[in-house]
Amino acid sequence: MTPLRAGILSAVVTLVADQASKLWLLNGFGLARKGVVKVTPFFDLVLAWNIGISFGWLQNDGQAAQLALMAVKVAAVIALAIWMARSQTRLATVALGLIIGGAIGNGIDRLAYGAVVDFALFHVEIGGNTYNWYVFNLADAGIVAGVAALLYDSFLGVPAAKAP
Repeated sequence: MTPLRAGILSAVVTLVADQASKLWLLNGFGLARKGVVKVTPFFDLVLAWNIGISFGWLQNDGQAAQLALMAVKVAAVIALAIWMARSQTRLATVALGLIIGGAIGNGIDRLAYGAVVDFALFHVEIGGNTYNWYVFNLADAGIVAGVAALLYDSFLGVPAAKAP
C-alpha cells in the first residue's frame, strides 16, 4: 500500500469510527436521556455540545462565528490534504489522514447539529477532589494522535516530513 493510500485509509477509518460512535451514542444508546454513564472509576460517557473550537475555546453560537469556523476548517483540511499528497513518509501521511478524518468528522457535526458532539470524559480523584479532562470524541482523539505522530516524524523520522 502506498503512503497516500494509507493516509486516505486512516482519514476514512477515523471519520467513519467518529460518526458511527456519535450516531450510536445519540440515537442507539440514548446518551442524552441517560446523563452521565460511569464506565470505569476514571472514565464516563457524558453528552456535551461544543460550539467552540478545541478545548471549548471561542464559545459562540452565532451564525457568523459558526460559518467562520467552518471556513477555517475547510481551508485547513485542504492544506492538510495537499501536505498529505506530497508527504514522503508513511507515518506522516497516516498522521495527516488522522487529522483530516477528525477535522471532517467534527465539521459534519457542526453542519448537522450546530455544535460538535463530545462524549468521553476521563477524570481522577485525588484527596477528595475530582479532576476532569476535557470532554472529547473519537475525532479529537484522531487529531491528537495524528499531531503526536506528525511531531514524532517531523523531529525524529527519516526523512522528516515537510509542510507544503
